Amino acid sequence: MQSSRHDDVGYGWSVLLAPVRARLNSVGPVGVGLLLLGIAAYAVLGLAGHALEPRDYAAVASLYLLIAIVGPGLFIAVEQETNRQVSSRIAAGIGTLPVARSAATLSAILAAAVVAVVLLLSPVLLDRVFGGSWSLVIATIVAVVGAAAVYLWRGMFAGQRRYGWYAATLGAEGLGRLVPCLALGVLGLASVSGFGYAFAFGALLAAAATFPGVRIGEPGPAAPIGRMARGVGLIAGASGLLLLVANLAPVVLTSRLTEDPETAASFVSLFVLARLPFFFLGSMHAFLLPALTAAANRGDPARLRSRIRIALGIVLALGLVAALGVAALGPWAARVFFDAPVDLSALIAGLLGISTTALLVTQVLQSALLALDTYRTATTAWAAGAAVFLGLLFAPVDPLVAAVSAQLAAPLVVIAIMGLAVWRGIHRLSVSAQLAPQAGPR
Repeated sequence: MQSSRHDDVGYGWSVLLAPVRARLNSVGPVGVGLLLLGIAAYAVLGLAGHALEPRDYAAVASLYLLIAIVGPGLFIAVEQETNRQVSSRIAAGIGTLPVARSAATLSAILAAAVVAVVLLLSPVLLDRVFGGSWSLVIATIVAVVGAAAVYLWRGMFAGQRRYGWYAATLGAEGLGRLVPCLALGVLGLASVSGFGYAFAFGALLAAAATFPGVRIGEPGPAAPIGRMARGVGLIAGASGLLLLVANLAPVVLTSRLTEDPETAASFVSLFVLARLPFFFLGSMHAFLLPALTAAANRGDPARLRSRIRIALGIVLALGLVAALGVAALGPWAARVFFDAPVDLSALIAGLLGISTTALLVTQVLQSALLALDTYRTATTAWAAGAAVFLGLLFAPVDPLVAAVSAQLAAPLVVIAIMGLAVWRGIHRLSVSAQLAPQAGPR
């Protein structure tokens, strides 16, 4: 009898923990992939900081930040919209091949447009940002092409719930950057072009390595490219402005401090350290968005509100701890790991950490807006935030003060607009849920 009770208890715990195990089985590989990608980025920048002169390091770090804007900032929209449409069709038993074709077409068009912009701005980038290195302009173009492919793959993998392959794209991108840069350091071949190409080819190598896992699905009803383009456009607008606000300040600061490359290089190093939480929470939309969307589609405002509160609690807890850490250790870490030539103040480090926390809050709110089918509001909020950001960033004051002020003010504007919109959306959902039982008998 005692053994039977123990068996029943064990079975009960097994049933209760089954959903947790299932979630860990999907989240775990993605977390490992993100860790590899984050380690690679910091290791590459650390190697470059020790191997290159401050002016050359600032140019390579600016390439890294620009890639972060045109890669995740724009092509994440292709991933999210592809994910949404593929998962929806699979749930309905409809072939996904038309979605794959439309998404591939849109990704190619977006890549061509970005390459055209890079070429158009190449004279400015060459002289003011890349330190006269044409190789970094070419590396930017290579990175754009790679991002167009790998983010399309990720959208397919996430929509099909094949998180092992999703994680493989992250890990392959990290290793594709890390291994060549380590080889450059070991062989004593460090150069601006070497680090630039090694970093830029990461996404392209990841796309090639994981291409065998792509499954485009069976034929099905047409996926109108115009409808997909609208969703991709609105998401890309919001995500692109998010990454612009998150990463552009060091690029502009470098261009404004051409006579003081030591301070520019040190700010870039400290800035990158402050952005560390993005590497661990940057793909939370892959899991957060489906959960919020499911609650919104079921007309369950309580569950939606609860999920948002949990996500905000996690983000605030981790973000504020990271901000305190970067305030206490950031200047020292920038000097030790990136060979920063100047020690900037702990106040600057702490404020940059707080700005990162604010940006993570906007990501949670943006996922909620997408779940509530209010794409346009997300783009509008980021447009307002970007306007404030650019106005402060180019203000005729000390460039360092301008950069830090812009990083703090812009996300707070976005949080205010998004927070109000999310509150209104949940309120409308609550009203609809209350009226639904009354509408049924009629």
